[in-house]
Amino acid sequence: MNLRNASTLPAAANTDGPVSSDNPLLQVCSGSSFTFSYEDERKRIVKRTVNILHVLFRSDGIIGRGRGTIVVRVKCACAGRNLILKISFLQENRASEKTFMDLCRDKAVGEHAWVLNHLPRICCSFEMPFDVCTARHKLETRFQDKCEMRILRGSIQEELQPLSELRTGKEFAQVYFDVVQCHHWVYTYPKILHRDISDGNIMFREEEGKIYGVLNDWDLALLDPETEKSPTSQFRTGTKPFLAHEQHDFNWTGPHRYRHDMESMFYVILFQSCLYYTGPRATLSTEPIWDNHHIEEWHQEDDFELWNKKQDFFEPFSFWLSSIQRHLYLGFMTRTIHLFQQNALATSGHSSSQTSPAYDDVTLNNNFSYDEVVIIMHRYDEEPLEIRGNEWQQRLVRE
Repeated sequence: MNLRNASTLPAAANTDGPVSSDNPLLQVCSGSSFTFSYEDERKRIVKRTVNILHVLFRSDGIIGRGRGTIVVRVKCACAGRNLILKISFLQENRASEKTFMDLCRDKAVGEHAWVLNHLPRICCSFEMPFDVCTARHKLETRFQDKCEMRILRGSIQEELQPLSELRTGKEFAQVYFDVVQCHHWVYTYPKILHRDISDGNIMFREEEGKIYGVLNDWDLALLDPETEKSPTSQFRTGTKPFLAHEQHDFNWTGPHRYRHDMESMFYVILFQSCLYYTGPRATLSTEPIWDNHHIEEWHQEDDFELWNKKQDFFEPFSFWLSSIQRHLYLGFMTRTIHLFQQNALATSGHSSSQTSPAYDDVTLNNNFSYDEVVIIMHRYDEEPLEIRGNEWQQRLVRE
């Protein structure tokens, strides 16, 4: 339900400052309006105009290289409520976020319908190729296959709430646990791997007084990751402070496993645990404790520094963190032993495929799997958290 021929942005009513790009979409600012065309459910071409209320996020960097994401709060006359407009510069051969969510919605029926509460709700999406006058189009024309083809892709979505709006430690725990359950379902049934777990992509919605953790931003996801070749980006997917340990290795070439996303989840929890502490009334305090842990430096460190720091950064913060740390440690240790055995056999002239025992790299030989993570996370401070799907309810009863 995407459309490649979308309209251009009208002149902004209020311009906050100079724009450093020849792409008119970067003139998006509070008070302006944005008109686009898309294909609705009846396959009709529909034109829609939204009023931009507030710019929530605008990524830094060179436009056209990387995602260059812009997120703004908008109001649509036809909807009568605040929504989110997200615009990103993505690889042309990458499936859209809406495509992934449509696949999830097709599978989320009957006993699987619970997962819809934990996924973004995308109203519509559209695409805009670069205009022939833009520098990006000229680069693509000049270098052709050597230049990674990108396209501007946008979507209108329901607004979600960030982690900073949560009020108690248990709410944090439920949101994290919800996201793990959602990640498992999406990986197992539609066979989609998220590949960009970060604190900004873990959000929540509140309906009828109940909080639901939402795994947001599927722009970098991959369909059928066990068989499909990923898009030809030269850059690793993910957010640097939360990348899995081995992804900082200069020699790492993939593939991206679901355990890498679960390890990123560990770093998100670790990050938030160090950023906040709970007071005597179990309400979240916003006082940072950077001096002890220096995690804010993770945003500026290079890969080598992060690779080293994450090896011994697993301090005992809570049952969750220490338990996940232990499983990661055992998994990495068995992997190191396995690689050592393979190298020893190879140098001795033996065939490693015939003599070396099989090793499951997907789960670090069953040391770091969905089962292990869910068993650890389904309780918080000795209190059970809500299990969303029947599948995990049945599996946890057997434990």
